[in-house]
Amino acid sequence: MRYELVIFDNDGVLVDSEPLSNRILADYLTELGHPTSYEDSIRDFMGAAVHRIHDVVLERSGQRLPDGFNAAYHARVFAAFERELEPVDGVGAVLDKLAADGVPYCVASSGSHERIRVALRKTGLYERFGEQRIFSAQDVGRGKPAPDLFLHAAGAMGVAPRRCVVVEDSPLGVQAARAAGMDVLGFTAMTPAAGLHGATALFDGMPALLDLL
Repeated sequence: MRYELVIFDNDGVLVDSEPLSNRILADYLTELGHPTSYEDSIRDFMGAAVHRIHDVVLERSGQRLPDGFNAAYHARVFAAFERELEPVDGVGAVLDKLAADGVPYCVASSGSHERIRVALRKTGLYERFGEQRIFSAQDVGRGKPAPDLFLHAAGAMGVAPRRCVVVEDSPLGVQAARAAGMDVLGFTAMTPAAGLHGATALFDGMPALLDLL
């Protein structure tokens, strides 16, 4: 099948941000009295919108995170991005090939609009997307695993869901893509294959993704 739209997740697929952001999140939650390991953060929050962090902490502890949590967390993450963030190895070649073949693509991320842009600009990928091809869970209110974000991106790009394919690296993202009626290619760099159950196909590096597309 020739897809009419490729929808990329951002964190972990376009930019190598998951180790940075999950280490920071685990440390910050622990600092606030909610002991969290790096592995806990990956398991519970990878691929999720920030509201999920609040929901999970409240459910487990009965306590709400402080009002300034989001701003403080993002400030720490953005500072780390400026120091360390790199694009995922080989993703530039994938975007070049899609552009050369005339295949539309966009990014749809659980991250905030600000987070997406900070990451794309730091890694030199922003100009490959531009403002009209960046979509955030902020646009729809419900993050993954709800299908809303992917359906919103497809609608804005004028492509039927069944003609779209999503590139994802988290269980929540795979669930959201399937719920949207889209094929999904699961990237196993951070998540074992068993954790991406339901993916249409799996790949372990960007050259393999080119073959699948």
